[in-house]
Amino acid sequence: MKFLIDAQLPMRLARILQIAGYDTVHTLDLPQKNATPDTEINLI
Repeated sequence: MKFLIDAQLPMRLARILQIAGYDTVHTLDLPQKNATPDTEINLI
């Protein structure tokens, strides 16, 4: 299962899920950070 953690949620949540073994990306991990457009996020 893959999770995308949006800007309104803390980076800490993404790290906890990663430690638990889930494929997780926070929007801050993306090249454009929280400014990444939804159209690009949909491709992840």
